[in-house]
Order: sequence, then C-alpha cells, then structure tokens
Amino acid sequence: MSDRGPMLAQPLRPPSGGRAAACLGLLLLGAVTGVAGALVQSGWFPGGLLLALAGAAGLFLGGARALGSRAGAVAPAAGWMIAVVLLTSGRPEGDFLFGAGIGSYLFLLGGMALAVICATLGPGRQPVGDDVRLGK
Repeated sequence: MSDRGPMLAQPLRPPSGGRAAACLGLLLLGAVTGVAGALVQSGWFPGGLLLALAGAAGLFLGGARALGSRAGAVAPAAGWMIAVVLLTSGRPEGDFLFGAGIGSYLFLLGGMALAVICATLGPGRQPVGDDVRLGK
C-alpha cells in the first residue's frame, strides 16, 4: 500500500482549473454534437443515423481518453443529453424537431447506450508507484 492509503478512502477533491475548463468545453461540445446529430439523423435516415451515433461515440470515447478519466466521457454525454432532451420537447405552436419514427428512437436510445458504454470503458484512476505492482 502507498502512504496515501487506498483510493476509495481518499476524500473527493475538486478538479483543477485546467481540468474543469476541459470538462466545460466537452460539455459544450457534447451539446453541439447532440444538436448536429438531431439534424443529421433525420435528414439522411440510415446513413445519417449512423453518422450521428458515430460522432457521439467518438466524442464520448475521445473525451475519456483525452482527460484520462471517466469524467471525460460523462461531460460530453451530459451536454449531449441536455441538448437532445431540450430538442424533443414541442413548442406551443406545434413545432418539433424529432418525429415519431424509428430513427428518432434509435438516436435517443443509441446515444444513451453509447454514453454509458464509453463512460464504462473510460480509464479509471489507478494508483501510482512501484509498491502497487504485484511481485515487487
């Protein structure tokens, strides 16, 4: 064991300034990706849906790899979810962006599933030092 104790027993620390700015940038980029995906998925149905989901998956997984933590996948997923949920609500005039077709449901459910998958695959925090390796 290291002198800092096990990772689960450590107190939560607020993210550093650069890390918080990166998470905020990823949140905004996730919102932009959600709006763009909502427009593309219905425009070119089979290909647009795949393109929108591939873009979302790339952003979620890329954010996790860029920050080296699961927060890198959660931040753009939260932005994506906020944008998509706001776009699903209808306006009083009757305008709406999402139709009631299979493509819209696949986009919503597929994006949520990709967010969970990419957040799960994101690298967690690992202990550092030579004493955490077996056999040393």
